[in-house]
Amino acid sequence: MADSPSRPWVMRTYSGHSSARASNALYRTNLTRGQTGLSIAFDLPTQTGYDPDAPEAAGEVGKVGVPVAHLGHMEQLLDGIDVGAISTSMTINAPAAWVLGLYIANGQDHGVAPAALTGTTQNDIIKEYLSRGTYIFPPEPSRRLTVDTIAYTVKHVPRWNPVNICSYHLQEAGSTPVQELAYTMATAVGVLDAVRESGQVSVDDLPTVVGRISFFCNAGIRFVEETCKMRAFNTLWDRICKERYGVQDPKLRRFRYAVQVNSLGLTEAQPENNVQRIVLEMLGVTLAKDARTRSLQLPAWNEALGLPRPWDQQWALRMQQVLAFETDLLEYDDIFAGSRVIEAKTTELVDAATAELDDVIGMGGAFEAIDELKSRLVRSQAERTRRIETGEQIVVGVNSFTEHEPSPLVVVGDAGHFLKVEPEVDAELKADLAEWRKARDGAAVQRALDDLRRAAESSDNVMPATIALGHAGGTTGEWAGALREVFGEYRAPTGVAGAVGHRGSEMAELVARVKAMPGGPPRLLVAKPGLDGHSNGAEQVAVAARDAGFEVVYQGIRLTPEEIAAAARDEDVDLIGISILSGSHLELVPEVLRLLRAEGIDIPVVVGGIIPDDDQRKLMELGVSAVYTPKDYELSRMMGEMASLVENTRLAEARP
Repeated sequence: MADSPSRPWVMRTYSGHSSARASNALYRTNLTRGQTGLSIAFDLPTQTGYDPDAPEAAGEVGKVGVPVAHLGHMEQLLDGIDVGAISTSMTINAPAAWVLGLYIANGQDHGVAPAALTGTTQNDIIKEYLSRGTYIFPPEPSRRLTVDTIAYTVKHVPRWNPVNICSYHLQEAGSTPVQELAYTMATAVGVLDAVRESGQVSVDDLPTVVGRISFFCNAGIRFVEETCKMRAFNTLWDRICKERYGVQDPKLRRFRYAVQVNSLGLTEAQPENNVQRIVLEMLGVTLAKDARTRSLQLPAWNEALGLPRPWDQQWALRMQQVLAFETDLLEYDDIFAGSRVIEAKTTELVDAATAELDDVIGMGGAFEAIDELKSRLVRSQAERTRRIETGEQIVVGVNSFTEHEPSPLVVVGDAGHFLKVEPEVDAELKADLAEWRKARDGAAVQRALDDLRRAAESSDNVMPATIALGHAGGTTGEWAGALREVFGEYRAPTGVAGAVGHRGSEMAELVARVKAMPGGPPRLLVAKPGLDGHSNGAEQVAVAARDAGFEVVYQGIRLTPEEIAAAARDEDVDLIGISILSGSHLELVPEVLRLLRAEGIDIPVVVGGIIPDDDQRKLMELGVSAVYTPKDYELSRMMGEMASLVENTRLAEARP
């Protein structure tokens, strides 16, 4: 046994919705229920650098997180919460410097010095290009913003983790454990090399920088392998810190990581099974003391169906509390120390990940190899999807053991079963923003924006100008807009082309049918409107459609409804597949349909995403031909149904 019980990890729930005031009420409630740290989810306009009244933000305000457009929102968000005593994790990447600037400015306004603040900004832009999609700027200036944030915090906010390298989203994008290990380490190396080369940090201070790098990891259902993966992370990071950066202090080489357990494996079918999945995934990052997470947040059981309610989040928090406070887990030293099985698997992962890491570094590094890494992840996800579809990989309740009793937890048509963001939120935020702009000193804001542009155009650190803009009353859209003028914008690779051709045997009959269709193979437009960057589903549909013989048009994420209608017209497509996972389907899909009709385009439209039953019916009433949700994992069947839609449309057009 240990000399004394270990302290439990920091317990968080990832939350935020509607408005800063509504989210503040949720945070304060969660803290009274035993949550020990904040984990702030920002809405998509905030994550992609738009104000609530921007055209790009239509339908997205407050949907998957809290909107923070200015310093007043940050103050509302943290009202009554002692930021000098709480650790705050913020899931923010492209605008991480800005949101951290608002957090610092709010602390200063309330008498809390920057040096007293503790927490983490996610700030990993590579995984945004590869998986999550909330990027703004090209890789090089994005890396520069990360470097500036790191250099500033090490000097002025020394207890803050300025970057959180994320393996979580790589696993969600389909990575193997080896890819997850290697690409995460490659990203960390790319960031630290840039810090070292920037000249903003002295050689003597570099170990301190290394010691402030943190990680955000995933834990899947194969909890033995996940335990070994976390031990492999520890080994690899210790080696890199010592050999590449010369860090001698073991404490500064420690692999400090937080975890959100796997959401990719949560199922819409028999969602009650997600409870045991979450618990088992939690064990993979808590059982081994030598590789135990420092902070843990769990998804809710119903996240594959809709936005969780506070009660659902409370259940996830209670899972952690039962493990930490009712079991004897924290009373023992590492229970896997000396295990031949664990040591052998860990060594296997370390060796394979080292080879993959060397390959990435040989391509110039993670920032230089984005296109290739994206293609590899899409291929891995395609292989995972194929295994589930064919039954090689069992998912209980989905492709095996599908007979079940109706769940008393899921009441079809119950509007109170999920968190609903009221439509009034959008209008309220726009009015709030108008009042904020009216009350501020416009000349002071303009001066601050000019200073920010000058800093971005030079080699000056952008953080002082960012914090000054926050104090002056600048907004998220203004900060990002100024930097867009300097840095430009970016469209990440889709990775689809490199993953085609893996379903030959499963789709042979459909390929022959599609090839023989009168009028030739159907042309499918795969479209992602709005700011939702979770493109894994859209990419897999595009891959499967090409495997089935369709001609596919896929232009990536963040298309406006106008761009979708124009692409349908210009590309002469036979079918449109719209993917939305942000909950904005009732706002964006009707607008796409309206614009298609205005163009005189009458073709089938199908929609995919996390869409509750009531909303599915509404979409069908509006003219959508089919709605697919996570339960529709059989892509071969989906392709067959989509081919039938095209056949029926062509037959109807051919009739006199």
